[in-house]
Amino acid sequence: MIERATMARLGHPWRFAAPALAGIYAAAIALAPKPAVAFALAAPLAAVPFAYWAILKRDRWLTLFFVAALLLPPLPLGLGNSGPHPSLIFVALGLLAGVFNLGEWRAPDAPLNRAFGIFFLILAGSAAEAMLYSGAAVGLGSLMRVLLFGISVYVFFYAAHGPGSREPQDAFAQTRALYWVAVASALFACVDFYFQFPAPAGFGAQFIWLRSGVYRRAQGLFYEASTLGNFCAFFLAMIAAALLSPREQAPVSRRGLLLGGMVFATALVLSYSRGSLVNALVAIAVLIYLNRPRIRLGRLFLVLAGAALAGGLALRALLASSTAVFAGAYWMRVSTSVEYLFSETEGLLSGRVASWRAVLGFLALHPWHALFGVGYKTLPYSDYLGRTVITDNMYLSLLAETGIVGLGAMVWLSLQILRSARRAAGSPDPQRRFFGSWMFAFWAGQMVQMFTGDLLTYWRVLPLYFWVLAVAVRHEHSVS
Repeated sequence: MIERATMARLGHPWRFAAPALAGIYAAAIALAPKPAVAFALAAPLAAVPFAYWAILKRDRWLTLFFVAALLLPPLPLGLGNSGPHPSLIFVALGLLAGVFNLGEWRAPDAPLNRAFGIFFLILAGSAAEAMLYSGAAVGLGSLMRVLLFGISVYVFFYAAHGPGSREPQDAFAQTRALYWVAVASALFACVDFYFQFPAPAGFGAQFIWLRSGVYRRAQGLFYEASTLGNFCAFFLAMIAAALLSPREQAPVSRRGLLLGGMVFATALVLSYSRGSLVNALVAIAVLIYLNRPRIRLGRLFLVLAGAALAGGLALRALLASSTAVFAGAYWMRVSTSVEYLFSETEGLLSGRVASWRAVLGFLALHPWHALFGVGYKTLPYSDYLGRTVITDNMYLSLLAETGIVGLGAMVWLSLQILRSARRAAGSPDPQRRFFGSWMFAFWAGQMVQMFTGDLLTYWRVLPLYFWVLAVAVRHEHSVS
């Protein structure tokens, strides 16, 4: 019996393949001629257990991805506009987590899910048009930007209908941790503006010329200042939603909300983004409207007083520092934008109107391109229109790059986001109600800000927005 068992084991030599390969690999590390080579060979061995740890708990990679996206700069390598970002490593781990748990995907045939899928497929298809009209290099860049947007789509499905929705978790606890990570990111942006640190990698050339000097707009660890402003508007909407909720149904304490509000308000001002300010104001107005049946004057006063206190303290901190001239210039910029919105539109929109005219003129001369476009995210990198054009308008950009088909799909997606978030805002479950209200209000402001920015290209913060949406709609169909 013993001999037969031994022979049976020896009859399957592949059983010894893994130990043999491990031994050979260890020997190669030991015999490496230089320490640097040995370290390079040993790095994958350390990466394997880390990867296993990251995907062992199904939503752990998501937390790591958000922390890396908000707190780490891009790598100083000559790839893309700003260099590859370390957070992409955790996206790869997230894909592995999805593959290893294929049996846990349950995506119902819901309008929101269809809207996400159709819009992503339209963007992917437009990359072929980018290669056709603008060449392989621009077309490859278009495909890469489609895939970056795809990260947000994947995060939504993973957290709403995939393995991430099956993990026992407290969404408020996750939000509390991410909130303080976001505060740290915004705080660094404020410090970065004050000291004007050298940009950690490639960045958008956005400067302010004042009598006291030339200043780079606050961008923190993001590629451009507009991303920082949009990110701050998102969390200011969260703070307003939390202040309008019962104290026990908010993820962060009142003191923490006011402290974070001061940081986000300051960073928003230093980003010099007027569109993000409008976004935040629209979101707060929508939240007040949503809560009008049960809102108390005292709570409304608390929200408005908190916003005024945060803004006042932020402004006082600015005026007490060397950025006083900048703070005054920003508020003058906002006030003149309101005063001369219709009489001096061209100057107030920082040259956007000229770009819009160029795009609309091209479409008027080539109306067939208005059907399917010239390729997603090609206008700033291709001279197919005669010159490169930065539209800073998500609607017009999609019309020119993906045609009426793509623009219609994006509008449909946005309406489905509002519809799903609004339904969650009326849920009896406190968590769903909070996340639904937050997302509904913010996305209403987001749709307004899209007139002055290509917000769907902010791939480092967009996954966080769609994670909040996923938490709001999670288990909706199983509950109903």
